[in-house]
Amino acid sequence: MFTQYRIQLQYRNRQRQILNALLALATGLLTLAYPNFLYLIAAGYLVALGLLFIVFRIPSTLAALPIVAGVIIFIFPELIPVTFAVFLGLFGLILLMGFQFALIGVLTLIIAILIFMNPDSVAYLIATFLLLYSISNLIRFYQHRKGGPDDEPVSIQ
Repeated sequence: MFTQYRIQLQYRNRQRQILNALLALATGLLTLAYPNFLYLIAAGYLVALGLLFIVFRIPSTLAALPIVAGVIIFIFPELIPVTFAVFLGLFGLILLMGFQFALIGVLTLIIAILIFMNPDSVAYLIATFLLLYSISNLIRFYQHRKGGPDDEPVSIQ
């Protein structure tokens, strides 16, 4: 049996992009400054990301992914490496296949694998992901100042 899913995203890419970049940048800097509070910072970031997805009308299945991961981290802080690595793996696949962020998608998958291999340095790996993601979003934001093809709907099939 063959089942085909089609998700079409229509949103204001530039507003979403700058908010995602600023949220990731602030969270990455907080993670570097306070690695002992990683469970609060990571869970707060994931819940805030899910709420941003809801505000920008991203499909509920994609919006639920970071919210559920954030709640799991709030309830079970010892599961940060596994939960965040699974989230990064799924997020990396979405970036790689759906949103045309091939380089960031590959780097996200590599960071997810590194978190599984070395859970003791999870705070620094999460901070690395967040800073790379925010910098790439800021670069894309400033490269496409006048709008253009990024302001059109994205389809994932």
